[in-house]
Amino acid sequence: MANKTRDNIRRKRKIKRHRRKVRFFRLLFVVVVFGLIFSATIFVGFTFYQWAAHIYNEYQTMYQGYKTRIEERGGGSADARFDGYTNVLIMGIDNGVNTENSGQPQADTIILASLENDTGRLRFITIPRDTWMGQSKISALYENGGASLMVRQVSALLGVSVHQYIIVDMSTFAEIVDILGGIDLYVETDMDYDDPEGELSIHFKQGYQHLDGENTQKYLRYRGTELKDVGRAQRQQRFVKALYTKILQLETIPKLPAIADIFQKRITTSAEVFDSAHLANVLRKLASDTPQTVMLPGAPAADDDTMWLPDQAGIDEKMHELFPLSEFDENNRNE
Repeated sequence: MANKTRDNIRRKRKIKRHRRKVRFFRLLFVVVVFGLIFSATIFVGFTFYQWAAHIYNEYQTMYQGYKTRIEERGGGSADARFDGYTNVLIMGIDNGVNTENSGQPQADTIILASLENDTGRLRFITIPRDTWMGQSKISALYENGGASLMVRQVSALLGVSVHQYIIVDMSTFAEIVDILGGIDLYVETDMDYDDPEGELSIHFKQGYQHLDGENTQKYLRYRGTELKDVGRAQRQQRFVKALYTKILQLETIPKLPAIADIFQKRITTSAEVFDSAHLANVLRKLASDTPQTVMLPGAPAADDDTMWLPDQAGIDEKMHELFPLSEFDENNRNE
């Protein structure tokens, strides 16, 4: 009987020791898990802080650089009316297209992309390459003075601040289109054009087409026989809408590192934050609305339909519509 009692006591003590061990290891497990979660939270928070600080500093550097460029060219301080927008001048450079036959690259595509920062809405202002600027066509300005001259002249022509610029040659642009998997758009009419000397052959049937990078170049370069540069600008507008739709698709996200690599190595730009993380952040901010496209107000010259004469009054009216003045600005302008 005594032995049985001692066995029971030992068994109960053993059970208690086992329970204490279980409770201890449970407590240890909880402490470790919470410790890991806390450490991870600190790490993620610190990493996010560093990332956010980096992006903020990059934007501050970009904006400071913009203000410095404005002051260096005698333009005074940056126009606060455009603080709510990011205006980027996009120049497509094509060595195979040169109206002056100088052999130097010219700006074959000229588009001002304006992002409304609060809403993510985009507007594209297309400037025909044959726009007359007093002594030459605007496409030739790149040959004579590079990006800085183009930025100054476009800013003066539109009366709009240009914050950044991007220069891309057409072969690099075609490569980006191929990375995206091509573009679907409607070809509005049969296109047939052959230039053996320029090694250019364009043949498209009217209707929906899936265009790879090479065929995209041909579609954008086609001038036709009726609307000529006007029709070309209209095709550019249709294309940027189709490209925008493509960019917003989910399958674009895995392709961002490859696109970012091209931006960093093959594209000339005044901005220096085009890594894949920044591109992803830009995509998140873009609105799903179809971009608004606007062509520079003007008309062909009466004696030369290859020359586009800008309508300054029409330009001022359109820019005022796109970038409305606040009540404070209106009062200051009227004083």
